[in-house]
Amino acid sequence: MTLPPLDPHTTAAVLQRLAAYRQHDAPTHGGQVLSYVYDSGLAGLDELASAAARELQAVNGLDPTTFPSVAMLEGDLVAFGRRMLHGPDAVGSVTSGGTESCLLAVKAARDHWRAGRGRGTGTTPRIVLPSSAHAAFHKAAHYLDLDVEVVPVDPRTGMPDPAEITGHLDEATALLVLSAPSYPHGVVDPVAELAPVAHDRGIPVHVDACIGGWVLPWWEAAGGGPVPAWDLSVPGVTSISADLHKYGFAPKGASLLLFSDRELDLARYFALTDWPGYPVVNATVLGSRSAMSLAAAWAVTTALGERGYVALTARTVQATRALREEVEGIRGLRVLGDPVGPLLATVADPEVPDPERVDPHLWAAAVARRGFVLQGQPGLEQVDGSHLPRSTHLTVTPVTAGALEPLRRAMVEAADEVRGRVPAGPGEGDVVPNPQQLARAARSGGELDLTAVLALIEVLPREQSARLLTEFLAAFTEPR
Repeated sequence: MTLPPLDPHTTAAVLQRLAAYRQHDAPTHGGQVLSYVYDSGLAGLDELASAAARELQAVNGLDPTTFPSVAMLEGDLVAFGRRMLHGPDAVGSVTSGGTESCLLAVKAARDHWRAGRGRGTGTTPRIVLPSSAHAAFHKAAHYLDLDVEVVPVDPRTGMPDPAEITGHLDEATALLVLSAPSYPHGVVDPVAELAPVAHDRGIPVHVDACIGGWVLPWWEAAGGGPVPAWDLSVPGVTSISADLHKYGFAPKGASLLLFSDRELDLARYFALTDWPGYPVVNATVLGSRSAMSLAAAWAVTTALGERGYVALTARTVQATRALREEVEGIRGLRVLGDPVGPLLATVADPEVPDPERVDPHLWAAAVARRGFVLQGQPGLEQVDGSHLPRSTHLTVTPVTAGALEPLRRAMVEAADEVRGRVPAGPGEGDVVPNPQQLARAARSGGELDLTAVLALIEVLPREQSARLLTEFLAAFTEPR
């Protein structure tokens, strides 16, 4: 018996409802959002990705022996990554995103440590990382039961001290994590200085290049200037993550995870034959998994090739240079440190008098009123008592080059509007806001005051603010 096709009126109504939901979203194209989305601005690329994803819509990535196309697509992307990241013998896989890549790198290092130096010691393994390392590693440690040793970074430069990191490397260290670049400040950690030291002590080194892995390889060739050594060519780097859905310009979610050490690569797998069902061998956290993102990432990468990435990076270099010059020319603001790549962190300039300073969070809110979304980052007291200043983060993409003039105008006007103002923060005796009420207000079209939320994070104990935000997001996503 042949089933009847879907009623076209039903289909149209479903898509109309979806379009109505999408009206609530920030724009994903055009350069108005300088975080979360990575728009190449290249006509036809989204359509290519969509067509490739549809081709593999019904494929289950669980078993590449049943669906060999999955192994072929991954093999092509690993081969591309080998050339791009200078690891001719590297092996690895495509994951659902940077968090999964980082989690698998931690899992591999933990299991490798348990089988070697940690065998029979009863010690809890530890990750050593700078305070600027991505939260995904804290999440991985939480899931996989590792301790985390956080090393402060210089509040002026965003860079960790290699000597201080070296002092934390011991027999309990299962993994050293470094970033290229770090997300908060856009600076490249001293990989070339630290990876050989860790190697000499038998400690794996993971370079988190989730955001930089598909742009730093082309940065110098695109006119962006020299980049410190950071990839698999550095002795001692044992694994690296590079997200295809960031500067690879593939749809969410796809990330490339490579290992230079094949034993570590095998340690990321989960395999089980001790049950009555089919033999289970999982290369990633997921079992059954869509191959759509893999196909889309493969199509985009294959179509662009190295020449395409260099051309897109050149536009990103142009836009990054222009925005950095703009920030440095605004009285009361400055760029933190010396970022390498397309990320900028703007902070209030401590060298000017208070009445001339520009608070970066008030500035971001004022820029948002002019149509551009920047990302506020709260200040942080580090474990040594030093303080990382509050900042506003800009992720620059190729499409930013086409929106430079209105964006620069918005940045200047916003700074003029808020210069000398101090954000209103919670005072003594203030009541912590009710997360459910905040969520209802935001969902009903009310404006969520992100400046106040960030100020609250800065003054509350971090465990309390994390709980508050968890309750907010849980309430925000509940069915209406």
